[in-house]
Amino acid sequence: MKLSIIVPVYNMAADNKLRFCLDSLANQTISDYEIIAVDDASTDASLDILHEYESRYPWKFKVVQSYENIKQGGARNKGIAAARGKWLGFVDADDWIAPDMYEKLIRKAEQTGADVVGCDYCMASEQTMRIGPLMPNNTIEQTGILNFEKYRSLVMNPGSMVIKIYRKEVVDKHQLRFPERTFYEDNCASPIWMLHFKHFEKVEEPLYYYYQNESSTVHEISREKCEDRLAMGKLLLEQSRKCGFYKQFRSEFEFAFAKLYYMNTLFTYMLAVKKPKLSFLKKMAEGIRQEFPDFQENIYYQKEFDEEQKRLAALHMKSPFQFLVYFKLLYFYRKLRNCQ
Repeated sequence: MKLSIIVPVYNMAADNKLRFCLDSLANQTISDYEIIAVDDASTDASLDILHEYESRYPWKFKVVQSYENIKQGGARNKGIAAARGKWLGFVDADDWIAPDMYEKLIRKAEQTGADVVGCDYCMASEQTMRIGPLMPNNTIEQTGILNFEKYRSLVMNPGSMVIKIYRKEVVDKHQLRFPERTFYEDNCASPIWMLHFKHFEKVEEPLYYYYQNESSTVHEISREKCEDRLAMGKLLLEQSRKCGFYKQFRSEFEFAFAKLYYMNTLFTYMLAVKKPKLSFLKKMAEGIRQEFPDFQENIYYQKEFDEEQKRLAALHMKSPFQFLVYFKLLYFYRKLRNCQ
């Protein structure tokens, strides 16, 4: 079999989300593929819908059921275990794809000999095949036979995993899997996965539709999800050391950790959580201080973040309490000014 498309599903029955996704998968222009939908202990009608599609497309549709919620990473792992395809693709259950997405990705792989191929995606706020705002993913400079410089770039910017196909032989050889029972599993898995492949190519088209809705993981920010992001930052370093990548790409992993564990979490937490806690801010400062006390001197850090972000981070590292007070006053002032 040429391709296995793995779809983790958790409570996606409402608003036609799951059906629209599954229809886009069932109508791909390639042949010889399977759709493995993993129900992650849904409490709505998602499992019934999956069984309906399994009955409608018995030659290409397979339902795998998890009786406990192991989140997206765990569901994907179950899908990998059941997959029979030469290539693996991952699609989130509230997104959808162009009819010829996998035909184009596999053709590129066969033409070039690549073992991982990606594309771009577009944002979508309604269920339509109209191309929305484009979101380039990865760069041409990262493609080709992977060498030291390209691996360095991929550690810091591995790109989304749902817009790629991966040669299953490589996944099986290195036993590549996702963190389970956590959010933001891609943030840890994506750079580690990319370092195991030898040849990366890209189709310069937005073939994946990323659905923006207020109930998605990226919109519902909580203390729990911020804690998961911290955990994924630590696991990223742990996996890099375990796989023997850390020493070779120390500066890049330092930056990736500072971005995931610290900078993204710090500002997301302050802007999205209604009552930020000083204890959590202290925990973040101590966590990055333990791993990389000089992270603010990292050359990639200096280039990536603007002066205000770096100034606020420096204040936080000096005094989480002063940072908390200053940040609240700053954004209260800006909100007041914008209302005038």
